[in-house]
Amino acid sequence: MEIPLSEAKAKLTDLVRQVEAGEEVILTRHGKPVARIAPAGSRSRLTPQDELQVLHDIMEIGRAMVIAGPSAARSQDFLYDEYGLPK
Repeated sequence: MEIPLSEAKAKLTDLVRQVEAGEEVILTRHGKPVARIAPAGSRSRLTPQDELQVLHDIMEIGRAMVIAGPSAARSQDFLYDEYGLPK
């Protein structure tokens, strides 16, 4: 069931009763969903396989964002002179 937020303010008690009966209520603002009221304990959970897939997807996005730069192997050469003092 979808209901505008402005109407939900006046009908909160009735909405909670409906949720207790097992119905899910979607609150909308200007016709767009902004919140969901659901029975306690009805949290939707991902399966372990789905969680693993999400993790792999996030890692893949991170790899795609990596920008190659200069090697850090000799980075001290940029920071210190031949005597080991800061430049």
